[in-house]
Amino acid sequence: MQLSLVIPAYNEAARIGASLEKIHTFLQSQGWKADVIVVNDGSTDETAAIVNGFAARHPGFRLLDNPGNRGKGYSVRNGMLHASGDVLLFSDADLSSPIEESLKLLNAIDAGADVAIGSRWVQTQLQTRRQPLYRQLFGRMFNLALRLILGLQFKDTQCGFKAFRQQAARAIFPLQQIERWGFDPELLFLARKFQFRVVEVPVQWAHREGTRINPVRDGLRMLWEALIVRGNSLTGKYSPRAAAAAKTP
Repeated sequence: MQLSLVIPAYNEAARIGASLEKIHTFLQSQGWKADVIVVNDGSTDETAAIVNGFAARHPGFRLLDNPGNRGKGYSVRNGMLHASGDVLLFSDADLSSPIEESLKLLNAIDAGADVAIGSRWVQTQLQTRRQPLYRQLFGRMFNLALRLILGLQFKDTQCGFKAFRQQAARAIFPLQQIERWGFDPELLFLARKFQFRVVEVPVQWAHREGTRINPVRDGLRMLWEALIVRGNSLTGKYSPRAAAAAKTP
């Protein structure tokens, strides 16, 4: 199994070096050769220089630049469309879920899942540092809204730790249209629409300071994006014809 790992990064100079070291050490411990793509989302700090320096010393690591700051959803899609692994996994740059937890996602894929999504809420005792209470509240409200709007019955759609069998990735990511924080529900909606098997996997996770998401402003935007996903489905933008067109060079 060839693994591709996609890491979206925006102004991550303070922690991207340490994260890449942890990933490299883990891959060596497993004896894997993986394609690690850090997607630079228009960073204005030293993120790109740090990644390029690391990649020069470690084959298999590379930097992919977005055309400016486009958002986390765009970054993940850009990385996934440039990845070639049998399994494609994306992770947050801060490794809120330790990279070792990827074994759980890969085991789920190996057991027959097409998509394996890390979850903070299936086994809450695995959270080593929880979000502030107000963020937990907004998260639960958003989850309920997704159940009503998109019919997604997952406990956690937003954990930035998801793995895709290549066939599923090739079907889903060309059709992804949400480019900012609300892209995760769109991915899961498309996975369900195309009848891929999605497994929710409990993973260790720790809240990291410095998150850029605003639970009120971005939460409202994400709700609007969920409505856009529903509208896209109703107007045929996720149809097999649209999928074929999206795959055409």
